[in-house]
Amino acid sequence: MCTGKCARFVGLLLIPLSLVCILANALLLVPNGKTTWTNGEQLSKQVFFMAGFIGGGLMVLCPGIAAVRAGGKGCCGAGCCGNRCRMLRSIFCSAFGVLGAIYCLSVSGSGLRIGPKCLVDDTWSYPFEETSGAYLLNRTQWSLCQQPPNVVYWNVTLFSLLVAASCLELLLCGVQVVNAILGVFCGDCRKESAPH
Repeated sequence: MCTGKCARFVGLLLIPLSLVCILANALLLVPNGKTTWTNGEQLSKQVFFMAGFIGGGLMVLCPGIAAVRAGGKGCCGAGCCGNRCRMLRSIFCSAFGVLGAIYCLSVSGSGLRIGPKCLVDDTWSYPFEETSGAYLLNRTQWSLCQQPPNVVYWNVTLFSLLVAASCLELLLCGVQVVNAILGVFCGDCRKESAPH
């Protein structure tokens, strides 16, 4: 596959993944889909780190758009030099995306390991913090959280989605870094179409 086509393909995968991360982070801010528990004292700190919005979202949306542009015929010059310029920009954007995906992965993994902040015996706390993630395999413990209802399901589902999406983003941004380096040094293998 040519470096330009590969860049476009990677970019078209990164853009929806970044939007999924933004949506998942937005949903984490409203446990169980209700704004009743959006108080800062009632949400876990990993939600407020905005890893899905900032890391897996905006920091990956930029390389996704840059990769799509690197794979097309943009305004950054014509021919070989223009494509190499876009590929060079894509290297830096993709490296930025790798950092964003790592941030999202680490915060989301921490959110899964620690568990949600919930009401237990009239106190807002992290009841699963000392289990080191073992609560994920023992659903009978999930009933410890009295409020918000179903908060453990909510957090486990959305943080798992963020972990999976950020792993894919990390892989795709890494592939795009290598692809863009090849594009800068070797150029694109696509042939210029002859004028009719």
